[in-house]
Amino acid sequence: MGNRDIIVIGGSSGATVPLKTILGALPQDLPAAVFIVLHIPARSLGLLATVTAAVSHLPVHPAADGMAIRTGNIYLGVPDHHLILDEDRIRLGRGPRENMARPSIDPLFRSAAAVYGPRVIGVLLSGLLNDGASGLEAIKRCGGLTLVQDPAEAIADEMPRSALSVMEVDLTLSAARIGDVLSDLVRDAPGPRLPVPAEIRLEVDIAAGERIDSDVLRRVADPSAMSCPHCGGVLSEMREGKPLRFRCQVGHAYTAEAVAKMQEGSIDEALRVALRIIEERAELVRRMASDGRRAGRPAVSEMYEERAAEYRQYADVIRRAVLQTLPSPEPADGEGEQEP
Repeated sequence: MGNRDIIVIGGSSGATVPLKTILGALPQDLPAAVFIVLHIPARSLGLLATVTAAVSHLPVHPAADGMAIRTGNIYLGVPDHHLILDEDRIRLGRGPRENMARPSIDPLFRSAAAVYGPRVIGVLLSGLLNDGASGLEAIKRCGGLTLVQDPAEAIADEMPRSALSVMEVDLTLSAARIGDVLSDLVRDAPGPRLPVPAEIRLEVDIAAGERIDSDVLRRVADPSAMSCPHCGGVLSEMREGKPLRFRCQVGHAYTAEAVAKMQEGSIDEALRVALRIIEERAELVRRMASDGRRAGRPAVSEMYEERAAEYRQYADVIRRAVLQTLPSPEPADGEGEQEP
């Protein structure tokens, strides 16, 4: 085809409102197909109603495995399946979660880049953490165009800012302008086809559910000293692409930010367990000191009192650490991760 006929859009918290604005601005004779992944809870059906209401002049479909791709149509990622593009057809993948999400933005973006190359326009909207940055970079590496919502207007600016920090995005626009710009860009001729890096194809296969093991992972990643927050397996650091990312032998994928976010919960839980154990130990030793006094053994009682005081000091240190790990209040979630 002679134009940029594949639009892929990803977002998370705060993405629903800009998405409705963008889709509402698309023309009825849109010469492109649109694919959307928002991080949505399993069994959520609200996104379909929201998008259908926003773009009544274009057909909207929940993605189905094997569904034909037609221009002028909008396809939505469905809960608990990665949305993957193939030649003229949609695939639904049950591969491992990426950045704790399925569907995840990156598999959609990577698959579009691998199959359609310069015909792809990738759009990244509001969201937390940095899912989508790796997939957007894959689109760029394969000759596609990349657009990012202006972080200054995003409800959750982490996702747009992350993409801007790791790559040179083609356009950074307000949501009010993205729809009109897309309407023009889809009528342009795509650039030359570029070679698709092997690691992009491999990650698309993993998202689709292909088998992965240490030998497969070794082609694209190097083992690290960290473990997978989900399954406890060894994390390997991906060699190519940005941002810094990891995969385990099961296939779970995380950006460094996502790993850090998940580790926060583990650290907090470990500190609270340690605090409980030390406080119980201090109480036990205190009672042993009291028992020693009643038994007329002052030396034993004094030793246990010193230990109890020492344990209470340890508990105070851990208690302060727990308080310091409490998260700061975050911006109120938009509609991207809730049922609209």
